[in-house]
Amino acid sequence: MTGPATIRDYIVPAITEAASNAGRPSPRVVCMLPVCVTDDPAAARAGAAKIFAIYGQLPSYRAMLDREGAAGPADVAIAGDEDTVTAQIMALAEAGVTDFVGLEFARGDDRARTRNVLKSLIR
Repeated sequence: MTGPATIRDYIVPAITEAASNAGRPSPRVVCMLPVCVTDDPAAARAGAAKIFAIYGQLPSYRAMLDREGAAGPADVAIAGDEDTVTAQIMALAEAGVTDFVGLEFARGDDRARTRNVLKSLIR
């Protein structure tokens, strides 16, 4: 529950160094974030704030949100149209994420749109 800056600048370097020091290969980096393809990203983020509120209260998640400069889960939720969501997920890959898990929280027609984008990104 954090964004690309924390992944790029903190998580990937820390675990890569730890693996190297242990004589192990670079680890896989898994990132799981709320995702909603929608024409109303503000409403989606408001929904994410409610649905995922607990993550902003748990110390380990709170530390990652703080490091990212995020007030809460809504700030790291991926929301927007197809191109925006795809670009945000690709930015995570560029930051070092090897495995992305989308926590789909879309409703109505946005659910199918979200699933279609997530399916299109499977490699």
